[in-house]
Amino acid sequence: MGRSVLDLSATLPAARVAVATKLAEALWREDIGDARQRFSGRVHAFDRVVLDPVDLDPVSLVEHEGLRAELASAVTGLAVAYARRAEQDAVRRASGAPDMPSLVADLGADAACVRLEQLATEGHNLHPCGRTRLGWSIDDMLAHDLETPSTLVRFLSVPEKLALGDELSEHLGVKAGVGRALLPVHAWQLGHLRELLADRFADGTIEVLDEEWRALPTAALRTLLEPGGEYLKMSLDIQVTSTRRTISVASTRNGPILSELLSRCVESDRVLLMAETAGVASPLGDSRQLSTIVRAGLAGRLADDEVPIPAIALPALDPITGATVLQGLVAQHGGDPLAFLIDYANLLVPVVLRVAAQHGIGLEAHLQNCVPTFVAGRPHRLALRDFAGLRICEQPGVQLWPGSVITTADREVMLAKVAYTVFQAHLGELVLSLGVEEEAAWRAVRAIVDETLAGHPDHAFYTAPSLPHKALTRMRLSGRGDVYVQVRNPLHG
Repeated sequence: MGRSVLDLSATLPAARVAVATKLAEALWREDIGDARQRFSGRVHAFDRVVLDPVDLDPVSLVEHEGLRAELASAVTGLAVAYARRAEQDAVRRASGAPDMPSLVADLGADAACVRLEQLATEGHNLHPCGRTRLGWSIDDMLAHDLETPSTLVRFLSVPEKLALGDELSEHLGVKAGVGRALLPVHAWQLGHLRELLADRFADGTIEVLDEEWRALPTAALRTLLEPGGEYLKMSLDIQVTSTRRTISVASTRNGPILSELLSRCVESDRVLLMAETAGVASPLGDSRQLSTIVRAGLAGRLADDEVPIPAIALPALDPITGATVLQGLVAQHGGDPLAFLIDYANLLVPVVLRVAAQHGIGLEAHLQNCVPTFVAGRPHRLALRDFAGLRICEQPGVQLWPGSVITTADREVMLAKVAYTVFQAHLGELVLSLGVEEEAAWRAVRAIVDETLAGHPDHAFYTAPSLPHKALTRMRLSGRGDVYVQVRNPLHG
């Protein structure tokens, strides 16, 4: 489907309303401007408000020019995605499969996960700019975005002195040449670099190799599933949400160190780490534009009856059944949403809270970074991925890249990362999607917190009257890093 035949007239209005509604909800929750006077809706746990559809142009709701551009891009990106989903969903419904997990079951664990991630069309569950693609045209979206069947990994070679990190040539089986190092690159990024670093291509510093791999785009966009079953997280110099998706040298060097550390810290056979096994960057450009992190997949690690489903897909509608993926699992589980939630929370909460309590590591366990597995609808194991956004308390014996932003001397900064990602962004979304009685749901989660942290000082942080909420819109408006506002905590009392 090329741009010339892509008709957005039917999807632009819905995309505009979806983005405006999510923005208005964020403005209300973060108490920005007159949002609490202008909008009203049902307020849920952690001051999450759910509004009726807001039929306004989202650009009209803010005055910040940068955010306005991002919102306009999000509307276009979501309209394109809605149009593509309509065609893809028709094919899925015609397949004869009973549901989406069954449809993709024969693809292998990782490819199945990627296809299920495609159901999360709106992107980030809380950020209004989940489909922002600043730097991409519609043609670029059609060639490389989440709904695209496949895109390309290309390979560059540079003099060894211009590569920082691991030697990937042998690991990936692609020869870079004598005295040269291999740098994988996203196909779109290659075109971008040809303009940005034209002189370095012209003088032979950067050579483009003939090798190319077909790979599957994931919800993270810059992370592709390559044919050998590993994931390549590569620099992609476009803006998604409020962040340009290039990769720091620190992330490429810290990933393998953190993976090894977590393998020693996580003492549960119910947890699978999708380890970051290698990383490389280059000082060329701004040192963020030629980076790659290699991540292990799930192939060969699951039982035959174990079904992996990315958590980001759980609240999404299954186009075959018309219900959410979560509802399908609850039906298999036995039909009681609260019982399912308790089993799920018992899988997620203890491991994350213990790693924080015992090792000072705050995992960023939001929906996109977690891949739970299920057996007959029952939560079975939890795969954790992408460690670049965690927070770790400064501690002897852990040598991370100098100046790494993930380290902190303030334990509450680490705990805030956990409280926001696990309870608000992850379980909060599932509680709403399941439609369970909220007081009972959070009482059950509180019991798990009590059991996990009995006698530990972290318990007081998670059960305080209020918890820090990552104020994504305030962050964008202020231009600063992590900004938190306090929200009422259903785990208190």
